[in-house]
Amino acid sequence: MPLLVGGLLELPLGVLAGEGRRRRLAVLGGGIIFVLTLLGAASAQSFIALLCAFVAFYPASGAFVGLTEADLMDRWPDRQAQVMARWELAGSTGAVAGPLLLTAVLASGGGWRDAYLILAGFAALAWLSLCLREPHAGGLTGADTAAEPGEEAEGRPWTARAREVIAALRDWETLRWLVLLQVADLLVDVFTGFLALYLVDVEHLRPAVAALAIAIRLGASLAGGGALIAVLERVGDLTVLRATAAAAALLYPGFLLVPGVGPKLAILAVLSAATTPWYPLLQARLYGSLPGRSPVAVTLSSAAALAGGLGPLAVGLAAQGFGLPWALAGLAVVPVVVLGVSASARPGATASDEE
Repeated sequence: MPLLVGGLLELPLGVLAGEGRRRRLAVLGGGIIFVLTLLGAASAQSFIALLCAFVAFYPASGAFVGLTEADLMDRWPDRQAQVMARWELAGSTGAVAGPLLLTAVLASGGGWRDAYLILAGFAALAWLSLCLREPHAGGLTGADTAAEPGEEAEGRPWTARAREVIAALRDWETLRWLVLLQVADLLVDVFTGFLALYLVDVEHLRPAVAALAIAIRLGASLAGGGALIAVLERVGDLTVLRATAAAAALLYPGFLLVPGVGPKLAILAVLSAATTPWYPLLQARLYGSLPGRSPVAVTLSSAAALAGGLGPLAVGLAAQGFGLPWALAGLAVVPVVVLGVSASARPGATASDEE
């Protein structure tokens, strides 16, 4: 329900918010709802109340986080890959910090509600920092100068942006990265969702080892994100994408086939670091294929993510029909697809590519 209903509510955000002051209001309004959804989850006394909070969280996150990402892409059009790498590193830091926060809360005698209250406090601080930022022309805080591109775009009706969305769907350069984002996610978030189940039910490892594997995966992703920032200053984004896809094409089958806990965890760590660049580089390429049209990229990303939500269902159905080992073995095609599609991309497709 949160994925379907919340995703549908999030879908038109990019087109309706646009750029400039309107986007700033959308981000700040989304931030308020973001905080309220966390407070609502913490105080929910029934399943329906908790469900409503989770449904509202999707469009709130889309406005607060998704539109902020679009603003970052607008501010640095010539360094979109590098900026997205930093953005992804922040997300990886949160992925590692979240379990640590919950552990600390539980160890101190608190419960999951207390963890949500703490997260609401952090979100409120993030919202306040946006309120205090100085205006930035054409970006998140809006433009005060009529000559700025962001101000001109703000004056366009939302119907014009909606037509741009339809036109973008007919552009192969845009569709390439849009589809590849969802395909690549099968070996990132979807694989992570099935990892512990695979290790316990198929490899017959103890739950503690499976928990360790998840921690290793998150930590390796964080390390890979940090390395990506340095690498992109010297190597083009397409080169990084192709190299990591080629590495993953070898590492993933190795993870499934190698015997022993130690070797599996070691390969998992390298695999996790190798797949970390996929989302930021593909997302940057998507924005780069739509120069000056970040609202279109936001809307298309929301639509693709809604369709991509079928990925876990597809893997689950395959596991039910053929067994989890065969279902996960099918994901070995993902890095091959990423490598093949990125290999056919034009090096000059975005300004951020230095090849």
